[in-house]
Amino acid sequence: MNAVKTSFSIKDLECLSGIKAHTIRIWERRYNLLKPERSATNIRYYSLPDLTKLLNVAFLLDHDYKISKIAENSSEEIGNLVATIVEDSDFGCNANARNSFKIAMMNFDQKLFTKTYNGLLETYSFREIFFQIFIPLLEEIGLLWQAGVVNPAHEHFISNLIKQKILLLIERTDATESINTSKTFILFLPENEIHDLGLMYLNYEIVSKGYKCIYLGQSIPTESLKYLVNNQTNACYVSYLTVKPSEISVSKFAQDFNTDLENEDAPLFLLGRLVQNADTDQLPSNVKLIKSIAAFRELL
Repeated sequence: MNAVKTSFSIKDLECLSGIKAHTIRIWERRYNLLKPERSATNIRYYSLPDLTKLLNVAFLLDHDYKISKIAENSSEEIGNLVATIVEDSDFGCNANARNSFKIAMMNFDQKLFTKTYNGLLETYSFREIFFQIFIPLLEEIGLLWQAGVVNPAHEHFISNLIKQKILLLIERTDATESINTSKTFILFLPENEIHDLGLMYLNYEIVSKGYKCIYLGQSIPTESLKYLVNNQTNACYVSYLTVKPSEISVSKFAQDFNTDLENEDAPLFLLGRLVQNADTDQLPSNVKLIKSIAAFRELL
């Protein structure tokens, strides 16, 4: 397992903060804003407190503070100023909220995450927060993770906090919405598919429409779903493909699904990254590729 990343290049800082490396160097010279260490080969590297300070600076710049005034404060004072704005702001600017969530992620700061999220809820619905802020944030984090800028521990931390919010909403919605018995949705991920955030959000959309939902979660062998065909009325299957099946086509996955269930009539809805450019020529008639969560919501 990878260790939590605590050392960053100036390119890492640029990617995470959105502030150009050239500008960071100018601020170092002019304001002594950051004090990077140097490697044995004389290459600059920055600490996690340096990154946090720069994210806080970017946050304050978005709130119309001048860099010359920001630089007069210590790192602690800059952090306190950000905390005050977080406390008082409704986070009408999505970029500000995403930046605050990034600060929370890098510091493993659940309190800041919760404050930012609760501030957003005063203005936006959860659906708006998910699509306008969480999805762009996670896409950005995913790219940064692939580039080695952030550690898997950071990505898991923020993803699991978002999942907690979805689970709370599902629980509340389940307790208040009447059940629509015309369909039962069975949500599962294929074997070795572990990215369940999208599937979990679909669970929320389904229960919010009053349908019965059976959430099976990660890494489910399709042959184990056969039992549900004969034990659930009007069963519809839903899966979210982001990593698997990588070794076979989406069409072959759908055909194997029908073979394992010994049923070619059970509706199967497939979403996720792998279905975006999938070939539909060999797709069984009971299988539909849904290109977005919004499209699935319309289908409901």
